[in-house]
Amino acid sequence: MRQYLQNKKGLVKKVFDKVYDKYDLMNDFMSLGAHRLWKKDLINWMAPYPKKKLIDVACGTGDVGKLFLENTNYEGEVLLIDPNLKMLKKGIERLKKHKNVKWKKGIAEKIPAPDNYFDYYTISFGLRNTKNINKSLKEAHRVLKPGGRFLCLEFSKVQNFYLNDFYKKYSKLIPYIGKAVVGEKKPYEYLVESIENFINQNELIELMNKNNFTKCKYRNLSGGIVAIHSGWKI
Repeated sequence: MRQYLQNKKGLVKKVFDKVYDKYDLMNDFMSLGAHRLWKKDLINWMAPYPKKKLIDVACGTGDVGKLFLENTNYEGEVLLIDPNLKMLKKGIERLKKHKNVKWKKGIAEKIPAPDNYFDYYTISFGLRNTKNINKSLKEAHRVLKPGGRFLCLEFSKVQNFYLNDFYKKYSKLIPYIGKAVVGEKKPYEYLVESIENFINQNELIELMNKNNFTKCKYRNLSGGIVAIHSGWKI
């Protein structure tokens, strides 16, 4: 599964404890602002209906939840899950005016939510940080209603040789950008390495099928720097 980095005890928690306060700012630097467009692409592909329920896992400070509300005329219901309390507190402050948003501390492998409840499940740039992808996908399937949809936005494998060469060179600069902006280099060395060691687009499709999702497909964004994977619970 190539998740050896994630399985180092406490590593992911330490990473996000160090960077939570400037998490959104560093996302802008790392992606040159593209992460905001990618998340909009995720919601656009979802095409959510009003009065539906979303669970967003590894929610960070609530970007996807906010976009979901905007695209459902603020009639949707959102549960935002993250393992990092500091990140949650920052997100709660950010979205405090919205009454139809709930926040809970939790991990993708053991979601504090009932069976067959949500219409949509999203996870953005969080699946590669889980300790067990299969358990995370099983949990996603469990909390979705029959007819519910799973959507994952994650760094993936670049398809174009020249773009891949540029991307690898740029990735080597990210820890130094982290040092300049956040004052920490090691968390971003981890993040770059976690991206390099994550599974590819088709391998994730195989795992989704293995965990009972149907009609599984993906869309590459920015040449495969990231991909959105979609699957349904029938």
